[in-house]
Amino acid sequence: MANDVIRVLVAKPGLDGHDRGAKIIARALRDAGMEVIYTGIRQTPEMIVETALQEDVDAIGLSILSGAHLDLFPQIFEGLKANEMDNVVVVAGGIIPESDREALESMGVRGIFGPGTSTGEIVEFIRDAVGGARKAAADS
Repeated sequence: MANDVIRVLVAKPGLDGHDRGAKIIARALRDAGMEVIYTGIRQTPEMIVETALQEDVDAIGLSILSGAHLDLFPQIFEGLKANEMDNVVVVAGGIIPESDREALESMGVRGIFGPGTSTGEIVEFIRDAVGGARKAAADS
């Protein structure tokens, strides 16, 4: 791949208006050399998928505090699948109950990061996951 810079979409799905954490993550990813597209708050699943498609991202970071993840995330994955974007790494952060993690992982969420997770851990996870996805795409 000619451009090895990782492109990450950071999005706030649903009606949740609190974006401090998402902005901190966006800054950490930028500081780590990634290209970050931040959508702002109150994004619909369709808006997130459309932005991911238009920006040709490697990863999507979904920040959610509202508890609507089990309603919104399936719609995002349906949109990604419909646009043949199965190679995009999806991670989630925010307030996600332990009891919901298995459902999110089975949907395709690759990493789940709660409050207190170090930005360095998230950066490394995305680097590794995107590297693996790129290698798998090149091998297929």
